[in-house]
Amino acid sequence: MSDTILPATRRGVGGHTPGILLAALIVGTLLAVLLARPPGGARTGLPQVDLVVERDFVFLDGPDGEVSVSVAGHPALGRALPAGTHNFIRGVLRGLARERRQHGLGREAPFRLAAWADGRLSLEDTATGRIIALESFGPTNAAEFRRLLTPAESSAGRKPPHSLEVP
Repeated sequence: MSDTILPATRRGVGGHTPGILLAALIVGTLLAVLLARPPGGARTGLPQVDLVVERDFVFLDGPDGEVSVSVAGHPALGRALPAGTHNFIRGVLRGLARERRQHGLGREAPFRLAAWADGRLSLEDTATGRIIALESFGPTNAAEFRRLLTPAESSAGRKPPHSLEVP
């Protein structure tokens, strides 16, 4: 038999147990994250720019698959999106409606569409607080929503008071 005696505990690098080294790594990582966070919370990195136009809209499902779009508080200011058209608008609204249902919220609260001085366009669900940067989906898709902010032109070149441009 051998007279060699094995130690009761196994030692790691530098005489420290691996558990202590792992705990030090975790604490160090947490400290680095906390210290790297800017004061006042996380920042989005978006520049602060002026608001050009903002309007609250209500979107309602209509007969035969159309979607009724009206300015909140002014149901006469609006128009219908015919079935099979404006698929990007429909897709965004479906996602936001699903999120409202998950939170047990109704569909009464309007959606806030905003155009910014730097060309950005955002859609905010006023019920959930969720904001979507529409330009991130490309200029063609953002243009579908941007048209909702532009009054339609009449044949005489004047803007009718109760119409929104939605081709």
